[in-house]
Amino acid sequence: MTTHSPQGFGYRARRTFTRLLVFLVILGLGGGVVFLLGQLNARTFTVVQENGELVVMKGRALPTGAAAYRPGDPRLADAYAPLPLEGQDVTLLSQQKFTDRDDLDRALFPLLENLARPRIASGEPAKVERGLYYLRRAEKLAGITEEQRRSLQSMLTDVAFYQARQKLEDARRLVSEGLAQLKLAAETENRHARAANQMLTTVGPTARNLEEALRRAVHTESAPDNSPVAPAPQQPAPSPSGDASAQPPAAAPTPDAGNAP
Repeated sequence: MTTHSPQGFGYRARRTFTRLLVFLVILGLGGGVVFLLGQLNARTFTVVQENGELVVMKGRALPTGAAAYRPGDPRLADAYAPLPLEGQDVTLLSQQKFTDRDDLDRALFPLLENLARPRIASGEPAKVERGLYYLRRAEKLAGITEEQRRSLQSMLTDVAFYQARQKLEDARRLVSEGLAQLKLAAETENRHARAANQMLTTVGPTARNLEEALRRAVHTESAPDNSPVAPAPQQPAPSPSGDASAQPPAAAPTPDAGNAP
């Protein structure tokens, strides 16, 4: 008599199918976790210091790993390009992770402000120009706060004076060079000598006056005010107690003063 084993073909098939299903579920869950971790890492920003520059890194679409941030928009590429640190300490900044680009912008702004502010306040054209470079970078950070925007606008207002003065100096130099070249052409035997003389006659006096006005504006009127401050009016010193001029006048004697008992 044949006895059917409880572990027949049907049982083994069901068991194999169950194991395969469990394996596929575990594999799917693991793949989902890896995908979610990759998506989270891909939205993560960090910064590192390399060769004296601050480099913005963006996570790869993998659970770990990052690469230098290279936005497709040219304006954003300029904003997040490697930033010269010029001696700034970024230890705390490099230890942070940012899951949003706005958070990254707000963290980068104080660094750009520290780089720009002393340079635009120096009054030296080369340093002011360098400070303006950092301000232009800060302008491209779209995620900064309103308070940071006000600070940025204040610095841009300060630097506007130095920019205007530099442009006036450039204009004065161009006028001076133009006059010098016209004079050289007028004094030389060539086919432009007559036209150069006419131009000198027409614009020479006005151009010289303009050059002198620009020179005064840039080198005299825009110089810091070093005139001495007028002293405040002094209060008269109190008179000594023994000074008769400080004593109140004696009261005149009354008619009854001599009749007192």
